[in-house]
Amino acid sequence: MQLLSIASGSSGNCIYVGSDNTHLCVDVGISGKRIEEGLNSIGLKTSELNGILITHEHADHIAGLGVIARRYGLNIYATKGTIEAIKGNRNLGRIPEELFKTIEADKPFMVNDLKVNPVKISHDAADPVAYRIGNGSKAVGVLSDLGKFTDYTVDNFCGVDALLLEANHDVNMLQVGKYPYQLKCRILGDKGHLSNETSGRLLNRLLHDNLKMVLLGHLSHENNLAELAYETVRLEVLMSDNKYKPDDFKIRVAARDKCSELVTV
Repeated sequence: MQLLSIASGSSGNCIYVGSDNTHLCVDVGISGKRIEEGLNSIGLKTSELNGILITHEHADHIAGLGVIARRYGLNIYATKGTIEAIKGNRNLGRIPEELFKTIEADKPFMVNDLKVNPVKISHDAADPVAYRIGNGSKAVGVLSDLGKFTDYTVDNFCGVDALLLEANHDVNMLQVGKYPYQLKCRILGDKGHLSNETSGRLLNRLLHDNLKMVLLGHLSHENNLAELAYETVRLEVLMSDNKYKPDDFKIRVAARDKCSELVTV
């Protein structure tokens, strides 16, 4: 299996997950041109995608959906609430009804040889999910846009071989920044986004011997820095009481404007 962040951040998100035979994008919140360039970097074309998994309907996750779904006739997998919200977004244009495939949290489904498990998350959207995607004994996770995590979250993502994990903001930068008070409360709330510290605490619950790579994603442009996210998450691991240390596995920060390294598990 392979995992690649084509773009990850508050301005747009698109993550590639695939096997030798099946190719998916999780969210398409960037232009079709950028998606094509990202896929080209690993020898693929957008026309070779087998579908799009949508986490939720916010613009930074679906901005490119209408264009590439229509152009390539790609199936769109999303929850009922998310599909209804997408249909109400006039900026996307009309998307053919037959492309929408309704999924449910906690009900795994197959896309060719990939097993996709949608996982409920706490976010201020209609019916948001994260995704665990597996092929045989290998699995990767795309876990972003959640205000909190629970034992349920940990249970669903334990044992993944690679993970894109949200580290959205530094709490101090957010609190003293220029965002309006209500927006700050939203981001910090249970239906907002994970801070660097909380991301590190969640990672501590997910560490295991075979974890190969963690990509820290969905960083805020205004309220975070790549170096700060990286060092804060590493410190959380270092200071924890589990047996793992930050150098036991790779931690990288997914950029908003360029592809990550390709992770193969």
